[in-house]
Amino acid sequence: MQQASALFRLLSDSTRLRLLRILTRDRFNVTELTGILGVAQSNVSRHLGLLKDAGLVTEEREAGYVYYRVAEDARSNGHGPLWTLLDTHFESAAADRAVRADDARAQEVLRLRKENFDTHGDSRQLVPGRSWAAWARALGHLLPPLDVVDIGCGEGYLTLEAARWARSVIGVDRSADVLERATALARRRRVTNVTWKKGDIRKLPLKDESVDVALLSQSLHHAADPSDALSEATRVVRPGGQVLILDLREHDQTWVRNRFGDRHLGFSGPQLETLLRGAGLSDVRVGVGASKAGDPFAVLIASGRKRAR
Repeated sequence: MQQASALFRLLSDSTRLRLLRILTRDRFNVTELTGILGVAQSNVSRHLGLLKDAGLVTEEREAGYVYYRVAEDARSNGHGPLWTLLDTHFESAAADRAVRADDARAQEVLRLRKENFDTHGDSRQLVPGRSWAAWARALGHLLPPLDVVDIGCGEGYLTLEAARWARSVIGVDRSADVLERATALARRRRVTNVTWKKGDIRKLPLKDESVDVALLSQSLHHAADPSDALSEATRVVRPGGQVLILDLREHDQTWVRNRFGDRHLGFSGPQLETLLRGAGLSDVRVGVGASKAGDPFAVLIASGRKRAR
C-alpha cells in the first residue's frame, strides 16, 4: 500500500504526466524537454530523477548526451495496469490545447534532429560530411554578388549565412539588445560585410532601391500589417531585384502568440501570393520549404521580383 501511495503521489504532478506522455513518443534529452514543456531545466531534471527512481523512465548515454525514454520494462515490472490507465488518459487528452502544444514543440525538436542529420544510433544514417548547412552554402557559390537586407534579423544567424555569398548584408531589427548580440556574433566569426541597423519592419532605415534582395525569414508573421511590411520591403529593392519570404504555413497553435509574440498564425500559399502581388511584384512563386508528417509547423518559401523599368 505504501508503494502504491508513493506511485500515485508521483503521478499527481501534471508536469511529470506531461513528461511521461512525451517520452512515450521518443527519447529526449533534458535541454529538449525543457524547450518542449517550457519548464526550468532544474525542475525537468528533478522530475526525471523521480520518474527514474520509480522505474518508469530510463536514461541512455550517446555521443556525450543523456537521453531519457520510458523504461522498456515499465509495462511489465508490476505497473502494467497503471500503463493501461495512463495510455487511456493520454489518448483522451490528445485534443487538449496544452497537450497539442507539447506535441507541436516535440515535433519541432524531432524535425531539427532530422535536419541536423542526427543518427539516433542508426548506423545506416551515418554519412560523414552530410550537412544541410554545407549544401546551402554550396548553393551560395552559384549566386552573383548581391546586396541583401535581412528584415527582422534577430540574433543574426541567417544574416551571417547570407554574408558568405553576398557582397553586403544589412541586418535590421527593432531590438537593440538583439542587435548587440548579433554584432558580437559577427565579431567572433570575423564577418566584415554586415551592417546592423535598428529599425521597424514598417519603416526600414534604408533608401529607396538600395538592395538586390529583401529577405524576411520568420518575420512576416510578427508584422501588424503584412501588406505594409511587403510594400516597404519592395520599396528598398532595386528594379529586377527580389523579395524572398520564409514563413510558417497557417496553423492552429495559438500558444505561439504568448511565447513568441506572433501576430499571425502563419499564412496559406494563396495568401502569400496575394500579398506579393499586392506589393507590385511579378514572377511570384510559392512552395513548401520544409514539412514533416504530424508537425503543425511547415515552412513556406515565397518570392517575387520587382519589375525592371
